[in-house]
Amino acid sequence: MKILVTGGAGFIGSHIVDSYLKSGNKVIVIDDLSTGFRKNLNPKAKFYKADIRDAEKINGIFGREKPDIVSHHAAVSEVARSLRDPMLTLDVNVIGTVNVLIAGGTHGIKKFIFSSTGGAMYGEPRKIPADETMEPTPLSPYALSKNLDELCIKFYAKSFGFDYLIFRYANVYGPRQNPRGEAGVVAIFGGLMKKKLRPTIFGDGTKTRDYIYVGDIARANILALRRGEDVTLNLGLGKEIKDQTVFDTIARNTKFNGKPIYAPFRKGECQRISITNRRAKTVLGWKPRTEFNEGIKKTLRTLTELP
Repeated sequence: MKILVTGGAGFIGSHIVDSYLKSGNKVIVIDDLSTGFRKNLNPKAKFYKADIRDAEKINGIFGREKPDIVSHHAAVSEVARSLRDPMLTLDVNVIGTVNVLIAGGTHGIKKFIFSSTGGAMYGEPRKIPADETMEPTPLSPYALSKNLDELCIKFYAKSFGFDYLIFRYANVYGPRQNPRGEAGVVAIFGGLMKKKLRPTIFGDGTKTRDYIYVGDIARANILALRRGEDVTLNLGLGKEIKDQTVFDTIARNTKFNGKPIYAPFRKGECQRISITNRRAKTVLGWKPRTEFNEGIKKTLRTLTELP
């Protein structure tokens, strides 16, 4: 099977590329390297340096490669950045996604797998953990862009006649996450505490998130190659984990004795979230295998060199 992965030099995308190749598939990667790194690229994958907003170039790549499946992970993925520059976020995430959808449909893809957000899609849900039937209530341009993407995917899948599978990820963490980025609290906290520097918690530490290890995400994307048609699935542990717990867990594993810096709560972020994974179990036969403390240990072992 030939699979085209956008964002395949990024944190999540590169792990998915590795899993696809290990399973015996041919993989093409498109990445503009604006947030991804060349060192993340698997040498067995064919690489195109391209911006998904360049419709002509993207269409040309699809015309040459004619992939069977698209795994779309290229995006501006930071909530804070989307608040500062909403037009960039909407341009990359929505116009770029439409370019990939049209190119894929024009050249006969069979399935479109999409990286959406479960951590931001549901806003402040009435019930926790949130399930896929809850109405999206975006609080940031980033979440809005992913909501618009999902609508575009359903429209073009129907127009061109290909299947889709939308994954709404919880907060993904693990090896290759950039400790110098604006998103990815585990890598940011771990990178700072390994250097004996105090990380910042926005709020009083009671804000919660659901976390999922990147290896579990990659495994779900393997299952998605042959299962799950025209469906939206949450991928998370289904547990609320406080910011203070994240700090304490990383501090314990890095032997950091300092205290965090507490800063004002940031606009555009929800106060509490976790997401169910029952539908993913039913549709894919998937469930998370990596508990939070184990995943933290695996991640910290890789934070020896900063990108």
